[in-house]
Amino acid sequence: MSLMNKNKGKNFFTEHTDIPISVGLNQSWRVYQATLQRKNPRKGRGKKIGGIILFIPALILILYGIRTMKVDLPKKESHIPSIVTMEEHLTGKKGVQKLLEGHSFLNIDKKLFPVTVGQTRLWVDTTLDMELQQHLLKVLNVSHASHIGIVVMEPESGKIRAMVGFDKHDNKNNPCLDSRFPAASIFKIVTAAGAIEKLGLTKDSPLVYNGGKYTLYKSQLNEQQNKYSHTVTFQKSFAESINPIFGKLGKFKLKKDFLISYAAAFGFNREIDFELAMQPSRITVSDEPYNWAELASGFNRETSLSPLHAALMTAAIQNHGKIPEPVIVEQILSENGQKLYESRSGIVQVAVKDETTEVIRRLMEATISSGTSRRAFQGYQKDQVLSKLQIGGKTGSIDNKSRDARIDWFVGFAEEKNGREKIVISVVVAHQEYIGVRAATYARMGITYHFKNYFAQKEKMKEHVLDDTLGFKRNYIDKCS
Repeated sequence: MSLMNKNKGKNFFTEHTDIPISVGLNQSWRVYQATLQRKNPRKGRGKKIGGIILFIPALILILYGIRTMKVDLPKKESHIPSIVTMEEHLTGKKGVQKLLEGHSFLNIDKKLFPVTVGQTRLWVDTTLDMELQQHLLKVLNVSHASHIGIVVMEPESGKIRAMVGFDKHDNKNNPCLDSRFPAASIFKIVTAAGAIEKLGLTKDSPLVYNGGKYTLYKSQLNEQQNKYSHTVTFQKSFAESINPIFGKLGKFKLKKDFLISYAAAFGFNREIDFELAMQPSRITVSDEPYNWAELASGFNRETSLSPLHAALMTAAIQNHGKIPEPVIVEQILSENGQKLYESRSGIVQVAVKDETTEVIRRLMEATISSGTSRRAFQGYQKDQVLSKLQIGGKTGSIDNKSRDARIDWFVGFAEEKNGREKIVISVVVAHQEYIGVRAATYARMGITYHFKNYFAQKEKMKEHVLDDTLGFKRNYIDKCS
């Protein structure tokens, strides 16, 4: 062995002092490597640590790539609207309609109640007067009726204070929004408005008819007068709902174009902007003059009307000719109280002039005092509550198309004589084999209950103010003395 080899061997072993000196130079390389791995584990651990150090950045890069791929994948569309999406879409009543689709709002027993949309719970705050709502539900008699619909509304704001009803055949249907009821003589309000504005009629204008009051034969629709003719005032013809007079107004005076025009002015054949979906009330007019007479008098089954629309027509009479937008949702809140929607009061359109409504009011008041509603409101002038009110109304009755129900209408208003409180009420009852509680009777009950509560609250307010005034005076006297 050369000196160089000796030095190399010496240097190697002296540098790795953990290898026994007994391991000689003549030992084979394989034995040496095995001995090295067995006797020097640090070198193996170093390799493992180095591998881990190299593996961690690679793993981070892989995970980042996977996360990036997930972000770029197309998201599944969610049909559950977020609060932000709801707030954006609840800017109008059409948006509320979509949100509340499937909720009829009939006979609800809480002013504020939850509605679940997808997985989101919202709170709907209504305009309803729950005491009045509960009272009308309590007095509802369904034993002889297939349908009942009652709507109470503020005429200026259009806010609905009660909406109750009954549908014998479909408990999911809301009769208050159902526009399939024949309008009957309620349409005489439209005809009267046209006669006042286009013909210049006043409540005292004389009109002539022949035959019965409640029939409409073609023989009654002529301008001839004879010893059998009856002359009555326009007010009496409205209050007693005399068909031949209104039939002749339609056939000879107003005719097709004016009837269509005034029906449209009162909202027929037009959608009503409302938080709940409903079909328009309908009229159809042919070129046949007898059809004009039928339409003008309400003596047909094709002209249809919903109780809500009937209430709006009456509201126009109380609101200087302006038809208000109906409102039943005061506001919609998120579960944490965030306001997503708030109602607004608006005007649908102006149906008639203010002076026209003054004449129609007198006609409707005569219906209560001496016309077709006098029995239902008998003694109202001496009643503790009703005597403080100006009350007007219009009745209507006709068999339905299938002749298995008698449609019975009342629409009317009640206004405080010495104050500003006023409501309108619309009632329809479809009587079956027997006549049950009449529409005008329900109206009287609703008006009485509402104003009884109103006057009681008003009296409490007076007492409260009086107590505060007396208390202030006593304190003032004590200080001065």
